[in-house]
Amino acid sequence: MRRFVDISVPLKGGIASDPPGFRPEIDYLSHGDTVDQVLGFFPGATREDLPDGEGWAVEFVRMSTHSGTHLDAPYHYASTMDGGRRASTIDEVPLEWCLQPGVKLDFRRFPDGYVVTPDDIDAELSRIGHTLSPLEIVVVNTSAGERYGEDDYVAKGCGMGRDATLHLLRQGVRLTGTDAWSWDAPFVYTAQRYAEERDASVIWEGHKAGRDIGYCHLEKLHNLESLPPTGFQISCFPVKVEAASAGWTRAVAIFDS
Repeated sequence: MRRFVDISVPLKGGIASDPPGFRPEIDYLSHGDTVDQVLGFFPGATREDLPDGEGWAVEFVRMSTHSGTHLDAPYHYASTMDGGRRASTIDEVPLEWCLQPGVKLDFRRFPDGYVVTPDDIDAELSRIGHTLSPLEIVVVNTSAGERYGEDDYVAKGCGMGRDATLHLLRQGVRLTGTDAWSWDAPFVYTAQRYAEERDASVIWEGHKAGRDIGYCHLEKLHNLESLPPTGFQISCFPVKVEAASAGWTRAVAIFDS
């Protein structure tokens, strides 16, 4: 029998899941709130005509395509990928990228703001005894994973640097993921580096690697600490939003017993 592990966060309003101005808002209408909506479709009907006097439950959501657990398309990072080709939008992402064997790299030991290197990746792969294969989905477990919804969430966790990202992509990986707010290190730490070094290459460096090799990544994953390093598949098909930079997904780890 197959076993399924949910590695997505719930889309929830009123929590610190994103920086101010980017947080989703959800209005919940109950069965009692919507009686008039239902009756409006049936002239002459009254509340008493409805079973239990109830309408329908419905929610109205205001959010970006990057709210909740989502898959970023190459178009999010830049207008081009693969050294100059037009970057793919989320409705153009190859579906075969989105259902593949998963590999989890445990980087919870790294401090907030740390930028992961190729050597860090190789050391972790050596520790778990795994050699990467093309199209495997590599997810990164950081210290941010257990802080989702808390005030410090967007400033938690390590990030993947440009060199580390390209190191994965050159081995055939095309879809990656993190339980942090961003694939890159939290912006507060990158801003400090930029202020000290005035090196603009550190800004969004992991994402910008997609200009060289087009790839996708998942953000705001959840429950990665419950996964083993290997031995599972990840399903993360995105919602098909036309010409968009990202799409929401119910990411799931699948184990074959």
